[in-house]
Amino acid sequence: MHMADALVSPAVAGTMYAVSAAAATYSVKEVKLEDLDKKVPAMGVMGAFVFATQMINFTIPGTGSSGHLCGGMLLSAILGPCAGFLTMIAILVIQCLLFADGGLLALGCNIWNMAFYGCFIGGFLIWRLMTGKRMTKGNIAAASVAGCIVGLQFGAFSVTIETLLSGITELPFLVFLGMMQPIHLAIGLVEGLITASVLVFIYEARPEILYGYAKDEEKAAGRMSAKSTVAVLAVLALLIGGVVSLFASGYPDGLEWSMEKVAGTTELAANGSLYQLAGRLQSITAFLPDYAFKGSESAAGTSVSGIVGGLFVLAVCLCVCVMIKKVKRRFENEQDK
Repeated sequence: MHMADALVSPAVAGTMYAVSAAAATYSVKEVKLEDLDKKVPAMGVMGAFVFATQMINFTIPGTGSSGHLCGGMLLSAILGPCAGFLTMIAILVIQCLLFADGGLLALGCNIWNMAFYGCFIGGFLIWRLMTGKRMTKGNIAAASVAGCIVGLQFGAFSVTIETLLSGITELPFLVFLGMMQPIHLAIGLVEGLITASVLVFIYEARPEILYGYAKDEEKAAGRMSAKSTVAVLAVLALLIGGVVSLFASGYPDGLEWSMEKVAGTTELAANGSLYQLAGRLQSITAFLPDYAFKGSESAAGTSVSGIVGGLFVLAVCLCVCVMIKKVKRRFENEQDK
């Protein structure tokens, strides 16, 4: 559901940058109150894992469309909504800058549509509501499916609102809405089932890793140590990004499919100096555009993109945590004086 720059006007793009920045600022304040030493490894590894899974487009049978995980629900069910949101931002920024996946001007929209709803609606409200009293495999599965569906429906609706406010006449609101919501309902269902399988695995392996798990109320320990569980997820991230990504569906994703049905094309033209500037900046930063080597269709480009992207996400998440810890320590030192 990564939006291209041509789908948003500068005014809408600026507004969405502002609201996404506000949500990020709130998230940083909340994360400062948490024990980052315990959360850092999971943030990095799960960020890399979600980056890798986003490269796997799965076919939606009978539609000619495909979808991929957004990952906000998955991240928040493990890290909590605020840390999950910050991790999603790292993923989306790297996808935009290094792989030209989603427009630079539209980045604020993509953060809001793909990260905010998944993390704060699916990963906080629905997850806590459905697993808060008693965390079981059934509750985890139900919350995963419901959270992914609702989060993706909100995200798809936001895309149509943003194009409407941007005056994109090629995508009439009601017709575009009629395409976007059903296809993303199907995508959300598949994402929910995949998310459920990952979270149930973690619940069986090391349940206290999950957000909101109360150790004294449930079984005391899982089948694996926390380090082993994180290590398994790290290996899976490498395998998915480096190998499984080669078998991703070639069908257009839900947004592109909807655009093609409505406007007859998956790409719209954008004119203006701001669009040109954003495009030039992306062409400079994206050394693996569309997850491939420049000027080459070699499958190796996809594998390298999956591994390199995951490592970049891991590094960025670690750096963000270090910066937050330094700010927190400085604030505590000033308070002690």
